[in-house]
Amino acid sequence: MKRVILSLSVIAMIAFTSCKNDQNKESEAQQEEAAMDAESSSEEAMSEDAMSDGQTVVEIAAGNEDFSTLVTAVKAAELVETLNSEGPFTVFAPTDAAFAKLPEGTVATLLEPENKEKLTGILTYHVVSGEFMAADVVAAINDNGGSFVIPTVQGEELTATLEGENVVLTDANGNKATVVMADVDASNGVIHAIDAVVMPKS
Repeated sequence: MKRVILSLSVIAMIAFTSCKNDQNKESEAQQEEAAMDAESSSEEAMSEDAMSDGQTVVEIAAGNEDFSTLVTAVKAAELVETLNSEGPFTVFAPTDAAFAKLPEGTVATLLEPENKEKLTGILTYHVVSGEFMAADVVAAINDNGGSFVIPTVQGEELTATLEGENVVLTDANGNKATVVMADVDASNGVIHAIDAVVMPKS
């Protein structure tokens, strides 16, 4: 009788051990699957970040519907290749609403082939050589007595000042534009959106 009880105890122990091993294996399999899912998600996120980081100022503008007029103008002026180059550039980019503030018919006239040189001058007046984040611009304004003169790629200058917490650009004609969105980082520079089109004298 004792042998029977002993045998049953051994069988029960083996069965319990086997069941426990199966549970451990299942738990390990679940942990491994969760780790693989996490790794896959991480790789996907890194891939998306890399794609975003790899976009030039033109590619970022082209992907934002608020810059559709600017992108059309850049293409008409044949500046896509230039602004896709290594740079770096700081672009004060007028939004579609900014272009809409110009007198009626101005944009259409500028996009005509015979006005390509003038359009190029206006667009390059919005571009600065080098990468200047908003904090850099604000620091330069404060370090220079409240205003900072910025040389543009076009050759003329913009003057940056502060109105409250906003960076304001004054063009060669005294017209002003406010930065409404700052520090849109690109692979070859940075974009700051502005609410008006600045104009050079020439």
